[in-house]
Amino acid sequence: MYPRYANERVRAILADTPVLGIVGPRQSGKITLAQSFGSDRRFISLDDPVARNAALTDPVGLIRDVDRAIIDEIQRAPDLMLAIKQSVDADRRPGRFLVTGSANILTLRDMQDSMAGRIEMLPLLPLSQDELAAKGPAHFLDRLFDGDSFLNETRDHDLIERVLTGGYPDAVTRDAGIRRRDCFAAYAKAIAERDLPDIANIERAADLPRFLRMLATLNGQPVNATELGGRLQIDRKTAQRYLALAEQIFIVRTLPAWSNNAVKRLTQAPKLHFVDSGFAAMLARVTAAQLEMDKTPLGHLLESFVLSELDKQCGWSEGRYDFSHYRDQYGSEVDIVVEDSSGRLAGIEVKAAATVTAKDFTGLSKLAAAVGNRFIGGFVFYDGSDALPFGDKRRALPISALWSPATVSE
Repeated sequence: MYPRYANERVRAILADTPVLGIVGPRQSGKITLAQSFGSDRRFISLDDPVARNAALTDPVGLIRDVDRAIIDEIQRAPDLMLAIKQSVDADRRPGRFLVTGSANILTLRDMQDSMAGRIEMLPLLPLSQDELAAKGPAHFLDRLFDGDSFLNETRDHDLIERVLTGGYPDAVTRDAGIRRRDCFAAYAKAIAERDLPDIANIERAADLPRFLRMLATLNGQPVNATELGGRLQIDRKTAQRYLALAEQIFIVRTLPAWSNNAVKRLTQAPKLHFVDSGFAAMLARVTAAQLEMDKTPLGHLLESFVLSELDKQCGWSEGRYDFSHYRDQYGSEVDIVVEDSSGRLAGIEVKAAATVTAKDFTGLSKLAAAVGNRFIGGFVFYDGSDALPFGDKRRALPISALWSPATVSE
């Protein structure tokens, strides 16, 4: 059993909000986390056909006499949220309902407006590297914006294994090789046969496994629905719809382009990233043996791995952060732009190599010039051994800085 560092956020939400929604990809540990706060709550799983039928036919009756409950896989009976709304409108005590979903339920039909002011959503992604280490949260983002210099970081020699494993609890506990691949293959099958059909009418369901594999080949790249549809021999609108559904069930996320009215020559295309690098690697058929001979496929996987670790840390960070990417028409780019709630920005470039040169900071320097004094620093994450300064507000960091314990700031 690994610790989940979102515990404190869950406790805070339950103390002042009627409904907590824990949402994230299937098998990310949502129900385990929910049940750790629910020994005195009625448990209703909508994976159970009897309970689901009751939720579909008489949602009000199902929860009429329920005081406090955990309801699992709420997206399987969307009208149940309307019954929950009626219940909490009659009794606004905090912490009454804890619902989980393998789809972002507030993007589903009729839910966005109905639950406004009554529910707070908490994304729960697969296990982070600092949760796997079980030594306490690293708080990289908070430390970054507090001015930590990360002076004592060192290389992690298991980086490729970490990237190929990802963070799904079932995958983490399997041996590398065929057992882990079998785990991911079963996961992909469940997505194609149950999760996506659960939330939408899929006209060409047979295309879904091929669609997931195609997405994996585009991981870390600007996403283009026209190109994607052409490769799958489906129209652009269908490809765009499939992509939105994959994002809705937390398989991928699209990273928006950073924009600034003062800087006109910037790309506006979002980039596609898988939520879990291990799952992406399996779909793209990238293996450790392959990477020993050619590390080229590691680059985009590593970028997604870093973004996912940052996303996960948002679940327990003190600060609030938004992510984007920067690319101008000349090809200068920053893989991840991090902005805090006060408008300060940091840039992160991810490099699957053991060396860093001044050229690797080109995009970071352009971002710094574009934002002026809002820029707090530019960082190149690399597969090297030391934290190294590269001029004012520039530093190369081993990727393990993401999950290393706090160091003393300068």
